[in-house]
Amino acid sequence: MTHYIGSGPYCYANSLAMVLGASAPSPAVIEVLTGSPFGFELLGGALPLFDPYGWDPDHGLDAAIALLGARCTRTAGGTAEEAGERLREAVARGPVLVGPVDMGLLLQQPGTPTDDGGDHFVAVLEVDGGTVVFHDPHGHPYSTLPVADFAAAWEAKAVGYVDAPYVMRAGFVQERKVSAEEALRASLPAAERWLAGRQDRPVPPGTLGGADGVEALADLVEGGLDAGMRGFLAHFAIRVGARRLSDAAHCLDSLGFPEAGSVAAGQARLVGSLQHPVVTGDDQVAADVLRRLTPAYERLRAALASRLG
Repeated sequence: MTHYIGSGPYCYANSLAMVLGASAPSPAVIEVLTGSPFGFELLGGALPLFDPYGWDPDHGLDAAIALLGARCTRTAGGTAEEAGERLREAVARGPVLVGPVDMGLLLQQPGTPTDDGGDHFVAVLEVDGGTVVFHDPHGHPYSTLPVADFAAAWEAKAVGYVDAPYVMRAGFVQERKVSAEEALRASLPAAERWLAGRQDRPVPPGTLGGADGVEALADLVEGGLDAGMRGFLAHFAIRVGARRLSDAAHCLDSLGFPEAGSVAAGQARLVGSLQHPVVTGDDQVAADVLRRLTPAYERLRAALASRLG
């Protein structure tokens, strides 16, 4: 297979790679370590996400950091002023992974403010007087925002998967040396559990996972997509879903799991092939592709389970 390299919405993986520095593996490896490629969920029966049932980026980051033999301090809550002071103190000792933030309120990005920006993560480099300096992995190195404007995005009022505002991770320490291969191998039992449909993570009412979720999405698509869901799929969900699966396929193949890698590669091709019909409005073709994708999640789980014993 030819491994995809290029742009894509990998904000938390890119941000974690930046704050870990020289010890970090590639963002592709980090993304796989979070567990994101190993499932599908139709959140609340309405929002399609090519990630596992019950998964979210905050949980995924914790998993990846631990697998890489690192630790950090995660803090959240308080007032905007308290959070700003906490950030100022932490960044004086090293870069800070901040997020989720509301991407629609990052005012250095063209077209903001907007109500539909979604969750996002950035690497804060310094707080210089009244200005936050940060690398925004959405194509904006050394961005700056006034502290108050940054805090408004950081409050993340529109992000549903965190229960407190102003989440940040700081004080990263490499406790033990772990190679990318070792971390990936250690992540596979969790990947198999995600594919099996873990039930220990909270989800909104009406959420469907795995094959049931994909089939339900196919029914929605067949009935005709509204503009909001079409835009979400075209601008975010398909892009990140295909890339996650492509990276998972590459990682699995590199570990000597050719069957699982082949299944993931096939999934990546199917998800990627959704882009054209979704953008052009050929909803029947998109629904047919989704139904071809439906059984692949169980095939991937079985391929992993057969090797993990």
